[in-house]
Amino acid sequence: MPHHPAPAPYPETPSKKDYKHELLALQIELVKLQKHIIAHGDRILVLFEGRDSGGKDGTIKRIVQHLSPRETRVVALGKPSERDRTSWYFQRYVPHLPAAEEMVLFNRSWYNRAGVERVMGFCTDAEYEEFMETVPAFEQMLIRSGIHLIKYYLDISKDEQKKRLAARRKDPLKQWKMSPIDAVAQKHWRDYSEARDAMFARTHSALAPWTIARADDKKLTRLSIIKDLLNRLDYADKDHELIRPNPDVVFPYAEANFANGMIAA
Repeated sequence: MPHHPAPAPYPETPSKKDYKHELLALQIELVKLQKHIIAHGDRILVLFEGRDSGGKDGTIKRIVQHLSPRETRVVALGKPSERDRTSWYFQRYVPHLPAAEEMVLFNRSWYNRAGVERVMGFCTDAEYEEFMETVPAFEQMLIRSGIHLIKYYLDISKDEQKKRLAARRKDPLKQWKMSPIDAVAQKHWRDYSEARDAMFARTHSALAPWTIARADDKKLTRLSIIKDLLNRLDYADKDHELIRPNPDVVFPYAEANFANGMIAA
């Protein structure tokens, strides 16, 4: 397995005032992007993966906050039904794919099979292997059909996850986020790391690459992911200076990221 050294240092956290100011400016850019998507009939699909409490909910919330709900959809599927379990694995995701003029954000996706299902034993070894073998071809089909696919993995440290899970248990407004899976996330930390590393190695490609977001700092993560997303997509009147991504926070997956401490051990 990859060797994980001490984590690389984080950039400075923006002040609350600077964060709010920059977030608003980026959300204006997102509105410009949506106007372009609608005008050109684009189909945008963004996958958000990561460990429990990695910050997916908060990041997605900031992206869609000021966008039109008619052309923006967030998909967060629950447990598969008995029918789902006896169908083609990708079948329950297909109805939620974007049509023309739409941007769809998946809060967890078909990569559940490479993570939670693999670690918790919710799929067989054969089902896992079938998924890992076929997901590159499935994503290639989506891309060849005209869908613009972007895959983010929000990566946090073990200590940060422990703090966030403890905060969830105490906060009455966040207790809906707690699940039996969350309860054993720390116990299975190493198993999730191995599943994550295997997922990157086998499903990262030039056509459908993984982008890693270091997510211990929520403010930096949200701002950096929005910048990266805007930087990847075409739209008029781009503020290129504003949307320049921070490569110390969001960066393309590479095996060297294990050795330099950019991916959490």
